[in-house]
Amino acid sequence: MRIGFIGLGIMGKPMVRNLMKAGHEVLVFDVIQSNIDDVTKDGAHVKTVVMGEAGILEGAQPGSIIVDMSSIAPQASQEICRACAEKGVKMIDAPVSGGEPKAIDGSLSIMVGGDKEIFDKVYEILMVMGASAVHCGEIGAGNTTKLANQVIVALNIAAVSEAFMLSTKAGVDPIKVFNAIKGGLAGSTVMNAKIPMITEGNFKPGFKIDLHIKDLSNALETGINSSSYGDAPDTSCRRLRAG
Repeated sequence: MRIGFIGLGIMGKPMVRNLMKAGHEVLVFDVIQSNIDDVTKDGAHVKTVVMGEAGILEGAQPGSIIVDMSSIAPQASQEICRACAEKGVKMIDAPVSGGEPKAIDGSLSIMVGGDKEIFDKVYEILMVMGASAVHCGEIGAGNTTKLANQVIVALNIAAVSEAFMLSTKAGVDPIKVFNAIKGGLAGSTVMNAKIPMITEGNFKPGFKIDLHIKDLSNALETGINSSSYGDAPDTSCRRLRAG
């Protein structure tokens, strides 16, 4: 399949490489030329993407599919989808979780919102980049799911930081603490990933803090703009709040 891919940062670059390894023809664009150079030497085709007012929709043909894998507010996804519909272009939102390591090995978790028929059409492509791709609902549902993910990840990181600072300050070996608790209820993917890095002094970012702040701000905005829990389906979350 011929795929256009915009954005070649920490996540986008390895995702493009996985698409090319699977045999897809990939046209790439990034505002930073060095990012384009890094993947074009791996065989990607480059095509200028017109930005701003003369954006991607100006050249998109009716029936084209846009898969937005960035993490934005669900309301923004819905607004973009409406603009796409006016041009006869289909869109789904498909943010990812897993950071740079999982982008490299093609095992990202992909959460998708939009038309189920479109999801089914691009499912095999998504699975080149991810270990799972789950249809979560209508347009914006993917980004709502990603916001839920980011809230949990942020709280996990904060909890891990506080807990291991406590044990270290108290004179207990953090690696022994990690080995003691990782198999219990406190165990988490975040702790398994971060503690070895922290104890080795490896603080290379796989995801930048300003981007996580952006996600948490979107979570707050979405919570404020969403319908009340009283109008929500009778889910366990609603019953927990009511109880």
